[in-house]
Amino acid sequence: MKPLFQGVCTALITPFRLDFVHMEVYDQLLDRQLKAGVTALVVCGTTGESATMTDTEKLDLIGHTVDYVQGLCKVLAGTGSNCTTHAITLSKEAEKLGADGLLLVSPYYNKATEAGLIAHYTAIGDQVHIPCIVYNVPSRTGVNIPVSVYKALAQHPNFCGVKEASGDVVKIARIRQACGPEFSVWSGNDDEVVPVMALGGHGIISVVSNLYPETMVRLASLCMAGRYREAANLQAALMPAIDALFCEVNPVPIKAALRLAGLDVGHCRLPLTDPTPEHMELLKQVVGATVRTEHLQDEAK
Repeated sequence: MKPLFQGVCTALITPFRLDFVHMEVYDQLLDRQLKAGVTALVVCGTTGESATMTDTEKLDLIGHTVDYVQGLCKVLAGTGSNCTTHAITLSKEAEKLGADGLLLVSPYYNKATEAGLIAHYTAIGDQVHIPCIVYNVPSRTGVNIPVSVYKALAQHPNFCGVKEASGDVVKIARIRQACGPEFSVWSGNDDEVVPVMALGGHGIISVVSNLYPETMVRLASLCMAGRYREAANLQAALMPAIDALFCEVNPVPIKAALRLAGLDVGHCRLPLTDPTPEHMELLKQVVGATVRTEHLQDEAK
């Protein structure tokens, strides 16, 4: 089975103005991503502040994105929920709107057992006809999905892989061994692109590429070409920026960095607030360094 996508999938932020999604700025963000050559976009994921968006806002944004990109990249809808019924409803609606796939974060707060996770995901997969990606991010959900769950879901025709953000690189090898090559693995952490892809991963679902799309595409492309020494050097060079862009809970730093870069993306919705003054100073340094590095990468192509 061909992977749903290879390379960089940007987990898009959602720009807000007052109480509304700022569509003009959102389209500017889409243009930046398409120009950089990303192969997929996540709409209304955790980076997009889905937790504070209404269902109407989510579905409007998913449908708009599908219409706007016109097949130039894959559109993945973030339709995960800690309520299985709600996740099914959103997933079915996203499919109707033309989403190419679904990104399904594991249930949070009401933490499920292994059997509960399999039942939750199977219930969603049974109700849709497009590829589903499991999203494991224990730092946010309190649950680290075991490999045995992936092994069970790999048998379902609609589950194509996992966005793995546990930070456990050894787990990538265990997933590959248990599920086989047909079940794709994407890094969920920007600081682990090279090791995950070296173990057979198909790319990165990235936060950093909101600010830094060309460089993240370059990084993934080097890995896909087997040029891992160059990729490792670029990954290392990116580490100060990556660390700064996660100095507070995502998407607070990335949104602040985009504002500093001149994009009118607005602020996060409560309960998220702006970075501390100290972190804003750190982000100012990162944005300046990012611009210079992007320029160097463009010259190197």
